[in-house]
Amino acid sequence: MIYASDFRKGKTFQKEGEPCVVVDFQHVKPGKGAAFVRTKYKNLKTGAIREEAFNPNDKFELAIIETKEMQYLYSDGELYFFMDNETYEQVPLTKEIVEDSIIYLKENDSATVKFYQGSAFQLDAPNFVELQVTECEPGIKGDTASNVTKAATVETGAIVQVPLFVNEGDVIRIDTRSGEYMSRV
Repeated sequence: MIYASDFRKGKTFQKEGEPCVVVDFQHVKPGKGAAFVRTKYKNLKTGAIREEAFNPNDKFELAIIETKEMQYLYSDGELYFFMDNETYEQVPLTKEIVEDSIIYLKENDSATVKFYQGSAFQLDAPNFVELQVTECEPGIKGDTASNVTKAATVETGAIVQVPLFVNEGDVIRIDTRSGEYMSRV
């Protein structure tokens, strides 16, 4: 059990049976009335962010989140299969779970899968990936007066805004958290 007075950023708890993580909190002691904890938290299954005030004595169950490093094997169109690197067990994940991160993963790449009570609910790609550009417009020589970008498609199908000097066949580094181009490799 955890009390609302023990909330800190990154602390996980269960609210109405759903796993949540504290995004921000503030202990408030008004001049009149009882103290309370103003909390901003994120539902880990749905991604919804809510703000709510709790009594410091409110009790919550701890939410135990298990993370595993897994290898992306293949997709059969509907499911995406990942292998646990320790037990070699294959875990199928649905498109809803992987849709934000799968666009940065090639087959055999490693990713972090988060589990709550034995079922996967989130896939996190590595923070930086290096992918080859498969399709992009050619840059126009002399058009470098400002920070002009163009769309480029990488080998996984993700579309990234890149500087004009990037060409097809180049390998680029991408920040998967924001989807931004970092550098040429």
